[in-house]
Amino acid sequence: MSSLFSPLDFKRGPSMKNRFMLAPLTNLQSHEDGVLSDEEFHWLTMRAKGGFGLTMTCAAHVQEIGQGFKGQLGIFVDKHIEGLARLAATIKEEGSVAICQLYHGGMRAPEDVTGFTPVCPSDNEETGARALKHEEVKQVIDDFVAAAVRAEQAGFDGVELHGAHGYLLCQFFSSEINQREDDYGGSLENRSRLLFEMIDGVRARCRDDFVVGVRLSAERFGMQLEDSVAIAQRLCDEGQIDFLDMSLWDVFKDPVEEDKQGKSLLAYFTDIDRKDVRLGIAGKIRTPEEAERAFASGVDWIMLGRAAILHHDFPLLMKNDPEFKPVQIPVTREHLSKEGLSDKFIEYMNNWKGFVAE
Repeated sequence: MSSLFSPLDFKRGPSMKNRFMLAPLTNLQSHEDGVLSDEEFHWLTMRAKGGFGLTMTCAAHVQEIGQGFKGQLGIFVDKHIEGLARLAATIKEEGSVAICQLYHGGMRAPEDVTGFTPVCPSDNEETGARALKHEEVKQVIDDFVAAAVRAEQAGFDGVELHGAHGYLLCQFFSSEINQREDDYGGSLENRSRLLFEMIDGVRARCRDDFVVGVRLSAERFGMQLEDSVAIAQRLCDEGQIDFLDMSLWDVFKDPVEEDKQGKSLLAYFTDIDRKDVRLGIAGKIRTPEEAERAFASGVDWIMLGRAAILHHDFPLLMKNDPEFKPVQIPVTREHLSKEGLSDKFIEYMNNWKGFVAE
């Protein structure tokens, strides 16, 4: 049997029964106040039942002002804990590790969603975002840590800090976006300071076996590949996290930066001395053959997004038939409904060109 179906241990927390993680996917299904909906519960628990070794929530915002989308899951007040506890318990009952992704949209949390002027490391003319004051940066750190504590109280095995895709943490990492002149701007050490302070805070306030992961973008969103590699290496060196989730958009692509071409984007991260940190990847892994090819690159696990939308039980299907052929897009609304997507989620996927048949 494929090595994708071998268990994976982390430095802390429970083991995964296989090497398949559910990607954290925006789906617009929660209630407007951030409380978990039955639709979101159904969508996520179907994936746990479908054989994923780890099931991760969508991005859950840690501050009211950090909400990036309508219908986004919240974890910024204690009233969110009850629904999250129901979710975590059911995921774990299915033998899947339960992880909550923590998020702040920053300048990508629009005023027409939050009711507030968006915030950013620095004033941003394009989005109309204002610069965070020094004490507000400290509050963001505290609120990420408080959200991790809520996730622990809800029964999750751990959290992932969302430092990718141009959201607030990624905005701080970017020398292009972050023009601060205090200790959260300037050098890469300063620009990434809030992430490491968050991790220290979570370690101080959550139990010893609480799993902590970080999602990073390798490039785009104002990120330079050299900086992404440096942050990833430091995360591994310090050993305070358990897994690193690299969102590559396409795990088989070359870097965008011409002077970095000559080896794959992924190779820059498999070449890192990871020590005890587990490395996983996401980006256009759609078939069993692509899953095997991606896993053979030297990573510890793979993450499925759109493949998991199309087949809630992708791991079980592949286990039973290593050469199964996933359904091809566009797919019908009926197919997506049977796969556990609500009407809201299906409408959101309709924004992805060629995904939903009309």
